[in-house]
Amino acid sequence: MTYPHHLVEGTRLEHDWFPSALPACVELDPTSWLHSSYAFLHSQTTRPGAVRVGAHSGVYRDTWFELGPAAEVVIGAYCTMVAAIINTGGRVEIDDFALIAHDVVITDEDAPVPPPEQARFGPRREDTLIRIGRNAWVGARAILLDGTDIGEGSIVGAGAVVRSRIPPHSIVVGNPAKVVG
Repeated sequence: MTYPHHLVEGTRLEHDWFPSALPACVELDPTSWLHSSYAFLHSQTTRPGAVRVGAHSGVYRDTWFELGPAAEVVIGAYCTMVAAIINTGGRVEIDDFALIAHDVVITDEDAPVPPPEQARFGPRREDTLIRIGRNAWVGARAILLDGTDIGEGSIVGAGAVVRSRIPPHSIVVGNPAKVVG
């Protein structure tokens, strides 16, 4: 995975309609696109480098980062993400050239709980990992749960629910996701 060399953090995006700078936890390569700092409205992490976006990647409209205090999200180079929800207290790795389609949910919780209610249900787990391999494609409205490890060059069909390791260069569909090609 390639990591950015020249990063912009804690600055205001020129095109942003939301009157707030990027949170200090965000490292965005200057060749990449982030639609708005509004994407971090529900993020609880404040540690530097918690979210890193590599070169020439696009994080487009309606993408949300709902991150717990210890969460970490690494997005590689040349990735595209549209209207995805990343809801984690652990780690999410998206390798280079990955494509995340509309309305994909990446979460390590079976039942998302709003932040004020989390105290009733206990603390978020921090030992979780969801990984999307290099050149993988994730179809619209797929759900990736804790333990998901999508191999390089794999395709996750629209609406699939994944909670396991997907071998490289596979096609998976269904709920639960099964290899079909």
